[in-house]
Amino acid sequence: MLDLSPETLQLGMIAVVAISLAAVIYIVASPYLSGQVKADKRIQGVTEAKVSRTQRRVKEEEVSNRRKQVSETLQDLEDRQKQKEKVSLRLRLQRAGLDVTPKSFWIASGVSGVVFALGVFVSAPGAGLLLPAAACFVGGFGLPRWIVSKMTKRRQKKFTNEFANAIDVIVRGVKSGLPLNECLNIIARESPSPIKEEFQELVEQTRVGVPLQDCFERMMQRTPLPEVKFFSIVVGIQAQAGGNLSEALGNLSGVLRDRKRLQAKVQALSAEAKASAGVLGSLPFAVMGMTYMSAPDYIRILFITKTGNFLLILAAFWMTLGVLVMRKMINFKY
Repeated sequence: MLDLSPETLQLGMIAVVAISLAAVIYIVASPYLSGQVKADKRIQGVTEAKVSRTQRRVKEEEVSNRRKQVSETLQDLEDRQKQKEKVSLRLRLQRAGLDVTPKSFWIASGVSGVVFALGVFVSAPGAGLLLPAAACFVGGFGLPRWIVSKMTKRRQKKFTNEFANAIDVIVRGVKSGLPLNECLNIIARESPSPIKEEFQELVEQTRVGVPLQDCFERMMQRTPLPEVKFFSIVVGIQAQAGGNLSEALGNLSGVLRDRKRLQAKVQALSAEAKASAGVLGSLPFAVMGMTYMSAPDYIRILFITKTGNFLLILAAFWMTLGVLVMRKMINFKY
């Protein structure tokens, strides 16, 4: 065996330790010196950016598809509405909530026209046949249709006032796990009129196999309101594309309540203008009536002379024009 001195052994151990340290430092620093770490970071950044772009592209495609579906649904509804613009008398009676046939309506209109004509003929026997004929036309065609129109507006107003509560019933039912059809049954059983009748009709149609979208379209024909159209669109899109129905209907309910509050605010702000318009519109007739009662000979000349008749026609034209202008000024779209 070699006889090594202590100095030689000490130098050998130092050399081994130095070589080991150099090897460790080389192993640790080699990726940095060779650029491998930078390459890995660059590859990771490119991969993350690619994944991020892919996710962003997928989200954009989902949003674009949803918007496209909404646009197609709206366009389809508008096309169908344009095709069915002609409203039949039966549909008008349904919108007014009248459970009568068109035949019964025409009979009642004829009786009303005859009663008006007889009343004018008896009250003014020397007026000739023109005035009773005009009264017959007003009583047979004007008054019944005006009554149906007023009943339709009143029914639609009641429907709008209660529709947000009906949507809230669906929202709470869906959140608690009930299916949509059962929520519609609850509304048909417990909601006030006219919500109750409309949803009863919708539920009965679904029970005989009519698709839900077609049921909503028929409901829109009976109640042509923007609120019903919004509701139909939301349910139709949810049925086609999926999504959280309770959240969508909850947002719709909030929108309907905001519209109602805005409507009440507009009515409150325009109440003074409406009162002024009513006073201005009725003032000439009130003055004419008081003048006729106090001095009939003074105002009778307007009815027995051609010049007076011409002035009355001219005054009626300008009064009508003024009333229409005031009506346009005090009616707001919201």
